[in-house]
Amino acid sequence: MKLTTEEVRYVADLANLRLTEEEVVHMSHDLGQILTYIEELSKVNTEQVAPMAQVLYEADETATLREDRPRAPLSNQKALENAAASGAGYYKVPKVIER
Repeated sequence: MKLTTEEVRYVADLANLRLTEEEVVHMSHDLGQILTYIEELSKVNTEQVAPMAQVLYEADETATLREDRPRAPLSNQKALENAAASGAGYYKVPKVIER
């Protein structure tokens, strides 16, 4: 699937990315190849494959998962101990969306 440079610029803008012309051309090619591969995958017949939420090897149903045990919840004070900035019981983060 071929992507136009305008489509790549549009997606980059949505992701708040600033790409050079060289990067736009490169991304157009790379993303086009990814979409072509996805189109190929969609042609694979999966009717006989049972749906699954997690791939597990042939063992116990929860073989790759840790044991689920109740434990005391993390306190607000403890959760904020390593925060770079906090206030009023919350994490403070720099504003990243400016349009």
